[in-house]
Parts: sequence; structure tokens; C-alpha cells
Amino acid sequence: MVSCVSMLSFGTIHIKARISQLSVSSRAGFLEPEEEAEKDLKGQSVTVDVGLSVMRFRMVLGLGVSGRAAVKLALARGANVVAIDQNKHIPELQEDPLFSSSNNERLRLELGVFDKDHVRKADKIIVSPGIFLERYELRELIQMGYPVFSELDFASENLPRATKIIAVTGTNGKSTVTSFTAQMLSHAGIPCFMGGNIGVPLSYAGLAFMESGRRDPPFQAVVVEVSSYQMEINPRTFKPSVAVVLNLTPDHLERHKTLENYGLCKCRLFSHMSPSQLAVIPAGDSFLQGLVIQSGGEGTIGWLGSLPGVQFNGAGSAAQIFVPTTSFEAHLDLTTLKTTGVHNAQNAGTAALLAFGADLGLDESVVQAGLPKLKSLPHRMQVVWRDDKNVLWINDSKATNVHATYTGLKGLTNQKSVVLLGGLAKVLDENGNIGFGKLVDVLCSHRAVVSFGAFGGKIKKDLETNGLAIPCFQTTSLVEAVEVAKTIAQPGDAILLSPACASFDGFSNFEQRGQFFVALARGEDSSLK
Repeated sequence: MVSCVSMLSFGTIHIKARISQLSVSSRAGFLEPEEEAEKDLKGQSVTVDVGLSVMRFRMVLGLGVSGRAAVKLALARGANVVAIDQNKHIPELQEDPLFSSSNNERLRLELGVFDKDHVRKADKIIVSPGIFLERYELRELIQMGYPVFSELDFASENLPRATKIIAVTGTNGKSTVTSFTAQMLSHAGIPCFMGGNIGVPLSYAGLAFMESGRRDPPFQAVVVEVSSYQMEINPRTFKPSVAVVLNLTPDHLERHKTLENYGLCKCRLFSHMSPSQLAVIPAGDSFLQGLVIQSGGEGTIGWLGSLPGVQFNGAGSAAQIFVPTTSFEAHLDLTTLKTTGVHNAQNAGTAALLAFGADLGLDESVVQAGLPKLKSLPHRMQVVWRDDKNVLWINDSKATNVHATYTGLKGLTNQKSVVLLGGLAKVLDENGNIGFGKLVDVLCSHRAVVSFGAFGGKIKKDLETNGLAIPCFQTTSLVEAVEVAKTIAQPGDAILLSPACASFDGFSNFEQRGQFFVALARGEDSSLK
């Protein structure tokens, strides 16, 4: 049980807590590169389930991207590894010599089987983020005190103490803020690793440090996007220098059950932070502030939307930054950005706060000069085409929930658009509410809505029931929606794909949906149906 007290002083909040004896102190026991090179796990066993790994042997559970990376790191550290996945056939394993070869005596694969007694014998169990804690009896093992780690936590053991960790989470915007922060550091000449939930597991950063050694570290900073799944297991060693929860709206409740559980997972980012480190949350969000206190961390609070932290002017064209941990101040002109939308200006200001907060010696002028160079990630308010009728095509396929679409639409202050909404909507309650009424006000300045996909009819009904004042056309597919949008859009308008839905009714993922939209925009042939 964690007891905590909050204390307000001169606009800065320190979150105090007494951590239970089972907690491992922040970064305690972290290995320096030369120690790591000595293979600190030699002779231990680790179990990996391509979703989870355990030591003595180390065991890794779950052999997706993160699980395979954890296996490689555990082997590099000298451990014996048992890698477990309940899938019998994993094509990626056949393509990787480490897993396809039978010559590695320290690695054993167990596919399609599960021996719970075997798991309990592991020195350390490393769990991939895709693994539910109900599988492999993990929740029970954690309650019994077994050494169960997330891949992120396991990887962080291998980062030298001098490395600055910038951690980014939230329901929406975390990939963009992570990318912008890493780009700012790179433009300033600061070598950094970008990964985590954004695509490259943190274990690969650990491997890079092992390969380079103390004298030539590959990175000064790691910028990590963190999902709620990666924080479902309480971290033992993961301790960011700077961390942010950008926002919190209902998502992934099929796994976390309640908004509070979901938010508590996010706020575990802060649990090992000290007063010299910066914990950033939205100003005015009392619910999230309460969850931060429950996290038990002692980080110094900075605000999104207020000072200390980052504050924007009304138009979102300028950002004032004050870092409470160092008293650093900066003023940025955000009008030099080339990215689309007011929300991206706010993302850039947030990224600047994180970059300055890491205390890496960044100069305001260097960050200002780098703003025009920032590039949006694909499928996130990405301008992909301007056709011969002067219609702008914008791909925001990553907007898989209503809040993400609302943010994108709100950022298009001077751009009338035909908005494409559809796919598999997230049902928010037992009454079947899908929450699209929230979009009505922000849609009123646009040209029209075209709904499509499995929830196209329900989306149209929900919008019109809540007073939608612009035309709404229902179609069956994204192809048909695009054809209808073409007939509606006027010169100077935009056609915006910002679905507010998951893509699985017609596509493998949001990336495939976005790529298909881009092909339709450019009039290219596509094999997708």
C-alpha cells in the first residue's frame, strides 16, 4: 500500500510518497557500461514469452517485437533464456537467425505450450506489452512477489545513469510529441534514441550501450513513447528524467476496465521520480492530478497550458516556457512551423518543454531555428496531396477515437473541410453511446461530413441527433466516401480523413487505411478492396 501527501509551494507541486518495501528504488542497481559488458546475467535464466521474460533462466513471455528484443538483450547480458509464446507459428522467428538456429545453447523456445511450474522457477519474468496479465497467471504471480518485469523496465536496467530519459504518454498525441522531442534534440546535435511504443523497443537502446561501452556512448538521451500496456506492471527501475501525461480520455477499457485503472497505468511513469526531475500534466485536470498523487512519485510538476510549464497564447502562435527544476525560461515563435493545425503548434511547445526540462544544455535559439524543420509522422494530420482543383488532401488515419478527431478538427481553424468519419467506433457504455456528439460544435465550420464503414449509419444518426448543422452523407466504404467527398469539396477546401474509429472493419491497421486513402487521393491504383 502506498501512502502519499501532496504539498503546494510557490506554484510547484512535489508529490511525496512512502513506497512499500517491495518497491525497488529508482535506478538503484543500474549497471554502468563496463559492468554490463561483463554479462551481469551470466548463468541466470530468463523466460521470455514474446510478451514476457523471466531470469535465472530469464523467461520472456510473448515473442512479438518487444519480446524478441528482450530475448536479445538478456542473451547479451549472459543469461540463459526461455522464450515462450502460445502461438505455435511465428513467421518472424523463422526470419531471424537467432531464433531459427538450433546452435544457441542458452536459448530455448517453447511455442504453443505453457508450463506454469516452469514459469515460477525463473529468476526474472519479462512480459511483452501485448500480454494480458490474466494470461500465464501473471497477476497472481505479481501479487505473490515473483520478479515480473515489463520489457520497458527490464531494458531500462541497461541504461547508464548519465542518460536522460524523456518519457511520453497520454491517450492522444504521444507519438507526435515523442517524434518532435527527438527531432529537436537531433537538430541541436544531441544524439538520442527514439523508441518504445512508437516502434523500436527500448531493449535495442540497451544493446547499443552494451556494444559501445563507457568511452563512446551512442546516446545522451532516450525519448520513449510509453503505452498503458507497458506500465500495467509496476516499474521497478524505470525512472524518467522528464515525463508527461499529455491527456486522458476513455480508451483501451476492454483491457483496463475503468478510466481510473487506465489513468493509473499512465501515471506510473512518475512513480520513481525525484524532486529534481520534471513531471508534466495538463493544467486544470483534477482527475488526472489525483492519479498522479496516487502514483507515489516525488517529481516536480510542470503544467501543460500554464506556468511553470508551457503556456500558449490564444492563437497558439507563441509558447512561453518555464522549467521549474532549473528555472530555465524560453519564448518560442510557433508561426515558423510547417506542420498542419494549431494542435501541432501545441505539440511542438510541449516537446520543447520536455527537451529543455531534460537539462541537456539546449539553447532557445537552437530550438527556435529547428521548428521549421519538424516533420509530422505519417497518418497524423499529414498533408498528402493537392489536386488540380486546389483541394488539399489530409491523412489523419491515426485518429482512432473521437478525442483525436476533435483535436485535429479544432486545429483546422481556417480550413473548410469535407470530413470522412467511419470504421469501428468505440462503444463507451452499456447504452451503446459512441460519443460522436462531441464533434458537432467543431464540425459546424466545415463543409460536410461523409460517414463510412461498419458504424457509418450510427455515426450519422449520432451527429444529427446532437444537432449537426452541416450536411452528412452515409456511404458503405472508404472508396465510396472519397468519391462523394470529391463531388462536395470546393476549390480551396480540404478532404480530411480523420475517422474517429478503429480500422479493423476493412483494414489491417490504421497505417494500411491511411496508405489506401493516399492512393485514392492521388488517383493511384490499389489492390485493397
